[in-house]
Amino acid sequence: MAVLGIDLGATKISAAVFNASGDILERQYALLGGRGGDAAGLLVSEVIGKLAKDHEISGAGICVPGIVYSKKGTVWCPNIPGWDNYPLAGVLSSNLGGIPVSIESDRTCYILGEKWRGAAKDCDNAIYLAVGSGIGAGILLDGRVIHGADDIVGATGWMALESDYDNDWDQCGCFETFASGNGIGYQASKLYGREVSSYEVFDLFSKGDEIAAKVIRKAVQMWGKGAANLVSLFNPEMIVFGGGVFSGPAKGLIPEIYEEALKWAQPISIKTTRFCASEVGADAALLGAGYLAGNYKG
Repeated sequence: MAVLGIDLGATKISAAVFNASGDILERQYALLGGRGGDAAGLLVSEVIGKLAKDHEISGAGICVPGIVYSKKGTVWCPNIPGWDNYPLAGVLSSNLGGIPVSIESDRTCYILGEKWRGAAKDCDNAIYLAVGSGIGAGILLDGRVIHGADDIVGATGWMALESDYDNDWDQCGCFETFASGNGIGYQASKLYGREVSSYEVFDLFSKGDEIAAKVIRKAVQMWGKGAANLVSLFNPEMIVFGGGVFSGPAKGLIPEIYEEALKWAQPISIKTTRFCASEVGADAALLGAGYLAGNYKG
């Protein structure tokens, strides 16, 4: 029996059919094209329905870029119009008949994808630290992902890592303002006096630019502090660094991040925690959605 994974992004839907081992049997894409509300829900249903006609599907997992409110059966996806409290589970149930559907946040799917086919496949306690435009964490403890009272576990961008509060952090939190992709660009832009992207900062850093080095060193410190707090709180076997920032040159900074974390973390726990880069890259969410559908019994 095959399972279907759907990675729902802000602009497109990525879908894949997996066998029991996690091998991709078929992959498809569909553009949202600005759709919102029920039009976007219908498109997700159509993608699932089309693949289900060609494969014997036992279930589908959906990864959404936002919050999945498990108690209400709704989702909050800020980049999809009309999905601030959208009943996605009910819409898919109505449109798809008997195909079981499970829905989780992108943070949860990242760590489940790594658990299925990536660096965390032999772990029951692991954390995926996703660093892209923002920062979030998928947390697997004792073989189960955790959600919290309001399904907002893992909003690590809001970690308080500096001693004095700055109004700069009002929009996305202290950690994220310094160490996300957007945050790195923002910090560099203030110092250069012009708009700079995180990609340019890393390029300048590789060339020995002093301003870029200052910004990246601060990010390394923040990644180390943030990871140290996660280690002290959750005692994981590993922390997997992923997302857009760690798909590029930031991957090479992981040993330095670990050395920074050693200063701050619970000393026994940090020495038994491995820091590593994602092994499945951009497919983490898609794999996690597939794992959700066929293997995860949380």
